Amino acid sequence: MDARGGADESRATILANGSPENLRSLPRAGSKLRVRNWLASSPPVIWGIRQLREILIGALKQGPVPQHVAFVMDGNRRFARDRHIETVEGHSLGFEALARILEVCYKVGVKVVTIYAFSIENFKRSKHEVDALMAMAKLKLEQLSEHGALLDRYGASIRILGQRELIREDVLVAVDKAVSLTAKNKKAILNVCFPYTSRAEITSAVKTTIDTYSKPLGTNPPPLKRPFSEKRITQHIRNQMLSAVPEEASEQPTSRSNSPSSLKESNGTSSSTSTAVNPSEKDEGQHPDPAFLDPETITEETLNDNMYTAGAPPLDLLVRTSGVERLSDFMLWQCHEKTSVVFLECLWPEFDLWQFLPVLIEWQWQQRKLQEQERGRGRLKTE
Repeated sequence: MDARGGADESRATILANGSPENLRSLPRAGSKLRVRNWLASSPPVIWGIRQLREILIGALKQGPVPQHVAFVMDGNRRFARDRHIETVEGHSLGFEALARILEVCYKVGVKVVTIYAFSIENFKRSKHEVDALMAMAKLKLEQLSEHGALLDRYGASIRILGQRELIREDVLVAVDKAVSLTAKNKKAILNVCFPYTSRAEITSAVKTTIDTYSKPLGTNPPPLKRPFSEKRITQHIRNQMLSAVPEEASEQPTSRSNSPSSLKESNGTSSSTSTAVNPSEKDEGQHPDPAFLDPETITEETLNDNMYTAGAPPLDLLVRTSGVERLSDFMLWQCHEKTSVVFLECLWPEFDLWQFLPVLIEWQWQQRKLQEQERGRGRLKTE
């Protein structure tokens, strides 16, 4: 009975932990892992990897380089959950990944990097997580903008794109300080979308455009009607109707032309018809009609100039990590027919040069292909 019990226990151990051979191989596997980690952390290997990175970056610089790259930094929470660490720690590791990628981008020659740091929708998360993200944003902005830090080394300035009124007061102070400290940097730009959604950006641009086109031109115009007001539209239609009345209307009975509401022309003849004029309209008529910008001149460029990204080059490349294939209300206006949108399976804290390198190579190949097609079309036209 005891022998069978011992055999059962042995079988249970083998089933739970693997075969005896596998159990004996565990110490060897552990030693191999320790040796691998030791080699990876040794100075010669670190130096070699660094040199390889520089060689690869130098090779990328020989081809076309995207001037504006955007990142949806997705997967921090999932990374933390999979590794059983705090969510805040996952976001902190995500910032370290951002620093690595910014260095690659600026070394390659990217002029503008736009990151989706905090969506307006993120305010729906737990108060603990939102407060932690705000505190981290404050800390990381201070670190990024320090003298001699990454942005200072590569001459990059920070721009905050989003609704400032939603930012906590102490965080807003850090935001303004970071923007001020990096304002002198002119070589590159880091756009931090915080807090941001593309719909809010487009709405803001439309409001700004309407406000611009609703203001009278001139230095000191009188406080007159808005160009799109109901009163102005009614009077415009009325003036058109008056100008369309045929000349025969001037031969109507004098009883109408002599009515109190009839208007006399400057040469003493009666007007072709009569129109009731309100006192307020008479007062407004004492001033010349103000000049406004023509709404028909509103174009795509007009809205471009009122977007948060005004002045930035067109978006060449948009990358989202974590395997999720959607834009999540990010850069909807800026994405155009030539924007390459790439979705990667890796989580953001895992993202580095080795995941970014194939994306850049693929983008360069697409650009060369487009250039060849354009040259081919040009030759056909000349023939």
